Amino acid sequence: MDFPFSFNEKSSLLLIFFFHGIVFSFILLRKGIIHNNKASKWLSLLLFLYAMYITPYMLGYAGWYSDNYEITPDILFFVPFMQVLLIGPVVYFYSKSQLNRSYKLTRRDYIHFIPAILYMIYSLVVFVTDKLILNEYYFYADRKDKDLANWYQIAGLVSMAFYLVLSLRYYSNYKNLLFAKVSYADSILFKWMRNFMIAFLGILVLRVIFFITNPEWGNFGSQFWHYIAFSFVFYYIAITGYSSVIKQIALEGEKLRIVNVFDEDVSVIENNSKQSGNDSGYDEWKDKLSQLMTKQRLFENPRLTLSDVAKELNITTKAVSSTVNSGFNMNFNDFVNHHRIEAIKEKLSNGEHNRTTLLGIALDSGFNSKATFNRAFKKSTSLSPKDFIEKLS
Repeated sequence: MDFPFSFNEKSSLLLIFFFHGIVFSFILLRKGIIHNNKASKWLSLLLFLYAMYITPYMLGYAGWYSDNYEITPDILFFVPFMQVLLIGPVVYFYSKSQLNRSYKLTRRDYIHFIPAILYMIYSLVVFVTDKLILNEYYFYADRKDKDLANWYQIAGLVSMAFYLVLSLRYYSNYKNLLFAKVSYADSILFKWMRNFMIAFLGILVLRVIFFITNPEWGNFGSQFWHYIAFSFVFYYIAITGYSSVIKQIALEGEKLRIVNVFDEDVSVIENNSKQSGNDSGYDEWKDKLSQLMTKQRLFENPRLTLSDVAKELNITTKAVSSTVNSGFNMNFNDFVNHHRIEAIKEKLSNGEHNRTTLLGIALDSGFNSKATFNRAFKKSTSLSPKDFIEKLS
């Protein structure tokens, strides 16, 4: 028997998004395997789940729920296409893998997949009962797809909102560690992750809006605009997510890009574990830290990290961080940028901008991009570099 597929406006539009989602999922999985990139694998799974999410609607608009066919309704009824309880955990572990390259799943992490596993077991019980034991519709006597039940959709919405909050907290922790450990935080801030979470939030907002305007999710015919809107956001995540993976792989060998702020600098800590009193006496380390910046001009190193400074002073990274935080009331990134800006202001006062470019001065002082320099300069002086020069003249 030939399976029907009615190519109308609704089914054809969703088919386009479904096809591209599967293609991007396959490509990302391949990239993840070849380059041993865990984040790429998680994103591949997420895109696959998104493609499966729109499948019942795509096939429903193509006539698969019709009673005129014996096989197609059974496929939609008994195959749990919409894994809404699995999407949230996948988003969370994708975020952790993207921000923390050394992150690995632990046994404790598997608890996050229990709700999705329980729903799979429930789907299996429904199939065994209706098709193998009774050979008639018992659970499906109402002829409504269980994936579209209100309770399941609401549970999925709550689950995704919960894991979005967890992901945002992890990203916030990443940002704090980044600015506390490296002097080039703006260059590796993973802005894609921020945009990804905004897009995911957009999906949740869309679900809430459409649920309020039309709460009967079982009536799939009235949910078309929700799934089209969802598909556009899903397509954005696919394209930009793939682009971020390509950039990350291309720059994998560049030290500036692959720093992992979640790793502790064990070597520095171990080498100084027998030191006594080195982690106290902020005044002493404050003076030495200032000398490193003003005399040795460590800030001119565009890849300067907290670990580099700790090795210069022969103390722990924790001691350096505490000294910077308590002694200068700054994080490490702002502390180094402060010295870079002071050096640039001195050069500008000496008229060096008349002999070379502003960007050249910024690069010589340790900044690695014009955008980062402009932001740091305005944050420190409340003026743009050009306004500062005009003020001098």
